[in-house]
Amino acid sequence: MSTFPEPGTRRIAAAGPASVPPGAAIDGDRGCTPPGAPAMTAERAGELAQQFKAIADPNRLRLISLISAGAGHEACVCDLAGPLHLGQPTVSHHLRILVDAGILHREKRGVRAYFSIVPGALDALAAVLGETR
Repeated sequence: MSTFPEPGTRRIAAAGPASVPPGAAIDGDRGCTPPGAPAMTAERAGELAQQFKAIADPNRLRLISLISAGAGHEACVCDLAGPLHLGQPTVSHHLRILVDAGILHREKRGVRAYFSIVPGALDALAAVLGETR
């Protein structure tokens, strides 16, 4: 007698005690509902994903570092291309992604644009990583 199922059939696991977290409710076909605070909303998860995706690039991380280390914690796009060994259009592209994600603030002064880190933006991302529930 073989212990392998016949082709085209599924093997059904023997029913045993289910592992249900204490305090969880079983609700028909929807499965278990964990107790406590509600999960993160889809909207908030999308916002965070955009921010994490924006900083998940080596050049963008370096831009954040350069801006943070700059005089007054800001930098002009013309000062950022050299240290990264990238062209100004590429640096501008990365900066726009960081601005769109709410990580950087852009301020136009004459013909130049200066960038600074949005107060609390990086702290908020760090806090999400440190959450334990």
